[in-house]
Amino acid sequence: MGTATADQSTAVQRGAGRNLALATAAFALTFWAWNLIGPLSKTYADRLDLDPTQVSVLVAFPVLVGAVGRIPAGILTDKLGGRVMLTASCFVAVVPVLLVGLSGNSYAALLVSGFLLGIAGTSFAVGIPFVNAWYPPAKRGFATGIFGAGMGGTALSAFLTPRLVDGMGLLATHLLMCAALAAMGMVTWTLARNAPLWRASTEPALPRLKAVMKLKVTWQMSLLYAVAFGGFVAFSTYLPTMLVAQYDLAQTEAGLRTAGFSLAAVIARPAGGILSDKVGPLKVCVTAFFGAAVMAVVLAFEPPLEIPAGTSFVLMALFLGLGTGGVFALVAELVDPARVGGVTGIVGAAGGLGGYFPPLIMGTNYQANGDYTIGLLLLSVTALLVGLFTVKTFRMVPKPTPITPRE
Repeated sequence: MGTATADQSTAVQRGAGRNLALATAAFALTFWAWNLIGPLSKTYADRLDLDPTQVSVLVAFPVLVGAVGRIPAGILTDKLGGRVMLTASCFVAVVPVLLVGLSGNSYAALLVSGFLLGIAGTSFAVGIPFVNAWYPPAKRGFATGIFGAGMGGTALSAFLTPRLVDGMGLLATHLLMCAALAAMGMVTWTLARNAPLWRASTEPALPRLKAVMKLKVTWQMSLLYAVAFGGFVAFSTYLPTMLVAQYDLAQTEAGLRTAGFSLAAVIARPAGGILSDKVGPLKVCVTAFFGAAVMAVVLAFEPPLEIPAGTSFVLMALFLGLGTGGVFALVAELVDPARVGGVTGIVGAAGGLGGYFPPLIMGTNYQANGDYTIGLLLLSVTALLVGLFTVKTFRMVPKPTPITPRE
């Protein structure tokens, strides 16, 4: 009996790989849609004569709904299942993407459509419980890490969106994204399946949310993720603006470098999950926060372009990516699987909100002082304090038990 239980706790269900791949692809595409405005910040600034503060507000707006919307998205996933919710995420995102494409000549219209564009960012809270249900506890760091690599959609957006706009025009680019989202929705509905052991939650949504919010671990994980994922979101959305202002790069050049930043974080996220399965998520998270604190200080001194600056930004991306993978490996260890969707919604919201405020601070800081020093030093202090909090709070979390082969 004990052997059978151990086997169930380590066996990967048939079809898990296919569903993980589908969820990751849908996540990447919706994240590309979520980040359509940031890579075009210079286009909008020039066209609408925007100051740095107005640009930062425009870039940050989609993050707001993408953050807050993760709470109901996570709860609905527990109730309706990942297949329905992933499909809905793709189809619903078509509307705000179209509105953004039609709003390029009005700052007010862009703010409204960008606010609604945040819907595309809620897919994260759908995918985590979906893939979590497909994998046993010993493999969930790997699964959530691979799924989290879908945040590479921001890299695709940073690299391809400015080039598509240059080649096709603003509206045509957004129409292409609408078609891609609709196609992905159809693929997800046709091929994705909920895990065999998944069962729909029958609890009413409000009591379920209250129960999740009463868990101390929900808020502890939210703090960690606000720095790890919030830092990634802030850089991936605002870095094109920052590079244009600080290093006088063209929009396409800034997009290329932002894509490199996002790609480094994307590679590091599954690595963070896999390392968490091997050495424990605590070590991964602490390394990430302390490393990010150091790199924020380095970046505050504005290292020269190319190798010094490029290396500094890549290391920052690697630390933040490791942190995002480590945090959700820690969630998988500490949270009852039946509540993962609800907890993920709140933690994901905290991560999104963590990425909402830094662009506003950076834009205001640049407009006032002509540099980003204060904003980066604030990031360093925050990451350092959260790293110390992590060490103190989770030092008793056990290292995962190594998987032993069946005899």
